Amino acid sequence: MHGPASSGWPLVALCAATGVYCLLRMRSNVEEQRRAAGGEALMGFGMAAMAVPAAVFSPPSWTWPGYAVVFGAAALRALWAARTGPHHLHHLVGALAMVYMAVVMSAAPAGGHADGSGGVPLVTGALLLYFAGYVLLTGARLIPVPAAAGPGLAGAGWGDRPELARACRLSMGIAMVAMLLTM
Repeated sequence: MHGPASSGWPLVALCAATGVYCLLRMRSNVEEQRRAAGGEALMGFGMAAMAVPAAVFSPPSWTWPGYAVVFGAAALRALWAARTGPHHLHHLVGALAMVYMAVVMSAAPAGGHADGSGGVPLVTGALLLYFAGYVLLTGARLIPVPAAAGPGLAGAGWGDRPELARACRLSMGIAMVAMLLTM
């Protein structure tokens, strides 16, 4: 996180655009869509803020513990929601990954960069494997299936289209992999 500007700005734009789309999805008529979109909007905007290049903005020292608290609360909410179904576990892993990155960044030197000289820590490696697998699985689910396109989707609003929600999740998964690679 807070890597070079060449990769930082596209990551900021991708995450912010995803966050905006997720906010718009919160207007859905489907309650589950609204609930998931709120957490995804928080993730998108949080990831965008964490990805701002350090050359442009070095956040104050209290920012990282603040991120840890916000995403810790999001993790608790996802854990509570996971009792209704396993699909909330991904939100839990994502929120915990954000807490982990915030804690690592709070321990980093004043420039806001983690010291990568010690190799890839076990937690970072495990999160990279999880999110890389998630990206591959979600990307495969975006491949159109002729039988899936039918009259049921014709009346759905753009915020209720499952392929758009999957594309949103895919972009955040890719961004998470990019952010973890810079740890």
